[in-house]
Amino acid sequence: MKKYQLGEFEEIVLLTVGILDGDAYGVTIKDEIENRLKREVSVGALQVTLRRLESKGHLKSKLGGTEKNRGGRPKLYFTLTASGKRALLHTRNTRDELWSALPQLTFKLE
Repeated sequence: MKKYQLGEFEEIVLLTVGILDGDAYGVTIKDEIENRLKREVSVGALQVTLRRLESKGHLKSKLGGTEKNRGGRPKLYFTLTASGKRALLHTRNTRDELWSALPQLTFKLE
Protein backbone atom coordinates (compact mmCIF):
# COMPACT_ATOMS: atom_id res chain seq x y z
CA MET A 1 0.00 0.00 0.00
CA LYS A 2 3.01 2.30 0.04
CA LYS A 3 2.07 3.63 -3.39
CA TYR A 4 -1.08 5.11 -1.84
CA GLN A 5 0.59 6.79 1.14
CA LEU A 6 0.30 10.56 1.07
CA GLY A 7 2.00 13.37 2.91
CA GLU A 8 -0.22 15.96 4.58
CA PHE A 9 0.14 18.58 1.85
CA GLU A 10 -0.35 15.97 -0.89
CA GLU A 11 -3.60 14.91 0.79
CA ILE A 12 -4.75 18.54 1.04
CA VAL A 13 -3.98 19.16 -2.64
CA LEU A 14 -5.80 16.01 -3.80
CA LEU A 15 -8.82 16.83 -1.67
CA THR A 16 -8.86 20.38 -3.02
CA VAL A 17 -8.66 19.20 -6.64
CA GLY A 18 -11.66 16.98 -5.88
CA ILE A 19 -13.56 19.85 -4.26
CA LEU A 20 -12.94 22.11 -7.28
CA ASP A 21 -14.28 19.36 -9.57
CA GLY A 22 -13.21 20.48 -13.03
CA ASP A 23 -12.06 24.00 -12.12
CA ALA A 24 -8.77 23.02 -10.44
CA TYR A 25 -5.75 24.92 -11.72
CA GLY A 26 -2.89 26.53 -9.82
CA VAL A 27 -4.61 29.74 -8.70
CA THR A 28 -7.96 28.15 -7.77
CA ILE A 29 -6.23 25.36 -5.84
CA LYS A 30 -4.06 27.86 -3.95
CA ASP A 31 -7.02 30.13 -3.17
CA GLU A 32 -9.24 27.24 -2.05
CA ILE A 33 -6.62 25.88 0.36
CA GLU A 34 -5.87 29.33 1.77
CA ASN A 35 -9.57 30.19 2.21
CA ARG A 36 -10.66 26.88 3.71
CA LEU A 37 -7.65 26.18 5.93
CA LYS A 38 -6.48 29.74 6.65
CA ARG A 39 -3.03 28.53 5.62
CA GLU A 40 -0.64 30.31 3.26
CA VAL A 41 0.47 28.27 0.27
CA SER A 42 3.53 29.12 -1.79
CA VAL A 43 3.13 28.81 -5.54
CA GLY A 44 6.40 26.88 -5.75
CA ALA A 45 5.39 24.28 -3.16
CA LEU A 46 2.02 23.85 -4.85
CA GLN A 47 3.53 23.42 -8.33
CA VAL A 48 6.08 20.87 -7.09
CA THR A 49 3.33 18.92 -5.31
CA LEU A 50 1.02 18.98 -8.34
CA ARG A 51 3.81 17.63 -10.56
CA ARG A 52 4.76 14.96 -8.01
CA LEU A 53 1.13 13.81 -7.68
CA GLU A 54 0.85 13.71 -11.46
CA SER A 55 4.03 11.65 -11.77
CA LYS A 56 2.66 9.24 -9.14
CA GLY A 57 -0.46 8.86 -11.29
CA HIS A 58 -2.80 10.47 -8.74
CA LEU A 59 -3.61 13.48 -10.93
CA LYS A 60 -3.90 14.12 -14.64
CA SER A 61 -3.63 17.49 -16.30
CA LYS A 62 -4.96 19.04 -19.46
CA LEU A 63 -4.53 22.41 -21.07
CA GLY A 64 -7.49 24.78 -21.17
CA GLY A 65 -8.07 27.41 -23.82
CA THR A 66 -5.75 30.37 -24.20
CA GLU A 67 -6.67 33.58 -22.44
CA LYS A 68 -5.82 37.16 -23.29
CA ASN A 69 -5.38 38.19 -19.65
CA ARG A 70 -2.75 35.42 -19.29
CA GLY A 71 -0.73 36.61 -22.26
CA GLY A 72 -2.20 33.91 -24.47
CA ARG A 73 -1.07 31.11 -22.15
CA PRO A 74 -3.57 28.37 -21.36
CA LYS A 75 -4.45 27.26 -17.83
CA LEU A 76 -3.36 23.78 -16.79
CA TYR A 77 -6.35 22.00 -15.20
CA PHE A 78 -6.00 19.03 -12.86
CA THR A 79 -8.38 16.16 -12.11
CA LEU A 80 -8.20 13.17 -9.80
CA THR A 81 -7.40 9.80 -11.33
CA ALA A 82 -8.64 6.45 -10.03
CA SER A 83 -5.26 6.07 -8.32
CA GLY A 84 -5.67 9.47 -6.66
CA LYS A 85 -9.10 8.49 -5.38
CA ARG A 86 -7.70 5.21 -4.02
CA ALA A 87 -4.87 7.12 -2.32
CA LEU A 88 -7.37 9.44 -0.64
CA LEU A 89 -9.53 6.51 0.51
CA HIS A 90 -6.45 4.68 1.82
CA THR A 91 -5.41 7.78 3.77
CA ARG A 92 -8.89 8.28 5.18
CA ASN A 93 -9.22 4.62 6.18
CA THR A 94 -5.79 4.65 7.82
CA ARG A 95 -6.63 7.77 9.83
CA ASP A 96 -10.06 6.43 10.81
CA GLU A 97 -8.47 3.19 12.00
CA LEU A 98 -6.00 5.08 14.16
CA TRP A 99 -8.68 7.42 15.55
CA SER A 100 -10.92 4.48 16.48
CA ALA A 101 -8.01 2.78 18.29
CA LEU A 102 -7.32 5.85 20.41
CA PRO A 103 -8.51 5.40 23.99
CA GLN A 104 -11.21 7.88 25.00
CA LEU A 105 -9.20 8.94 28.04
CA THR A 106 -6.55 10.38 25.76
CA PHE A 107 -8.76 13.37 25.03
CA LYS A 108 -10.08 13.92 28.52
CA LEU A 109 -9.39 17.56 29.18
CA GLU A 110 -8.49 18.55 32.70
